[in-house]
Amino acid sequence: MSGSNFGVVGLGTMGRNLALNIESHGNRVAVWNLETDWITDFISKHPGAKFEGTPTFEQFTAALSRPRRIIMMIPAGKPVDATIEKLQPLLDRGDVLIDGGNSWFEDTRRREAALRPTGIHFVGCGVSGGEEGARFGPSLMPGGANDAWAIIRDVLESIAAKTEAGPCVTHVGPDGAGHFVKMVHNGIEYGDMQLIAESWDVLRRGLGLSAPETADVFEKWNNGPLASFLTELTARVCRTIDTVTKQPLVDVVLDKAGQKGTGKWTAQVALDLAVAIPTIAAAIDARVLSSLKDERTAASKVLNGPTPVVPEQGQRRQLIDDLHDALYAARICAYAQGMALIRAGSDKYQWNINLAEIGRIWKGGCIIRARLLDPVRQAFEGKPDLVNLLLDATIRDSVHKAQAGWRRTVTRAADAGIPMLAHSSALAYFDSYRTARLPQSLTQAQRDAFGAHTYERIDRPGAVHSEW
Repeated sequence: MSGSNFGVVGLGTMGRNLALNIESHGNRVAVWNLETDWITDFISKHPGAKFEGTPTFEQFTAALSRPRRIIMMIPAGKPVDATIEKLQPLLDRGDVLIDGGNSWFEDTRRREAALRPTGIHFVGCGVSGGEEGARFGPSLMPGGANDAWAIIRDVLESIAAKTEAGPCVTHVGPDGAGHFVKMVHNGIEYGDMQLIAESWDVLRRGLGLSAPETADVFEKWNNGPLASFLTELTARVCRTIDTVTKQPLVDVVLDKAGQKGTGKWTAQVALDLAVAIPTIAAAIDARVLSSLKDERTAASKVLNGPTPVVPEQGQRRQLIDDLHDALYAARICAYAQGMALIRAGSDKYQWNINLAEIGRIWKGGCIIRARLLDPVRQAFEGKPDLVNLLLDATIRDSVHKAQAGWRRTVTRAADAGIPMLAHSSALAYFDSYRTARLPQSLTQAQRDAFGAHTYERIDRPGAVHSEW
């Protein structure tokens, strides 16, 4: 008997929490997992809940009412293709199969195109918010056909995070649009995390603050324009004490950052689409450099640089205020770069993505949720064809106001030998974007001089070559 109205494939951390979220909003949920004992364990831990454990795909699809609505929460790549291959013969026209993992958007486009002739809808859906978000309200970024959105909309809107602007989900656009936007979300996340880490480094090494004192700073910042999930999380992390050493836990964490690939994808796509995202790229570089722990330790013994001089107590307030402004302005640049990349992808693939809607659905549930997203959303609501976030009047005024402290912070860090890859790149991005004539006139002249690549003149149209 078909008694469940939604299905979840994969009971890992995200899958089981999403299943609990869906069930708690009045749905009966069929669940499947490769390891069948996980199904038994999951069902036993939630007695009385409206779950239906199905150990085979035949039982799983038979348990679902039509049109079937299924979300796969499984690793990206080959597992998704293998699961589609097994499910497709058991599905009917009008059924909706959702990939809720971090899949490469081109794979999503390929899968959607392959299933389209069968009448089975394929939706690539970005899911952000981690374990807690999946359980209590994520930000959801579904792509796919309009018909598919109409079938799944009620459930996705019910389980998504809620803000004063509504549920944090929208139909992003056709085929791979949802996974493209989630990829860029993760790229911005990389950038924001690196900007915060660099700010923390300045507080620790540059200003001599203890980990709990930095927590105080981030808590204060979280009450103003820098309010965000990551700012709040940073304060909590910096205040946590290690149960073994009784020292701040952050101080016993090895300084090697991992990455799962979505940040790298963002940089690769940006290069393909000729969109500058230096702050996001710098965050990736910073993680790569952090992985060279043994090399850095050896280099620290032979490569010299300035030693940070901790300022007097009375000077700290101004320096912290400057750092606050630097983080805010640099964060704006990271968002500006991400939004420019989404616009470029939307234009190339004809997705017609509404950037104001992206700002709205990122306001809650997702990792990069922040107060800054209010002016971001308002900027694109006021001017949907805005080519760069920095050109919005409100955003522009905020950057102008923060500019002096931003420049002082980056300069002081350089003088102290404290690396600020992301902050420096954000400032250079801002300065490059506001410069009417850049030195690439010399670059183009060099290209013509050594390779006869030609160049354009400022006083008349057409490509020319000169003997240099």
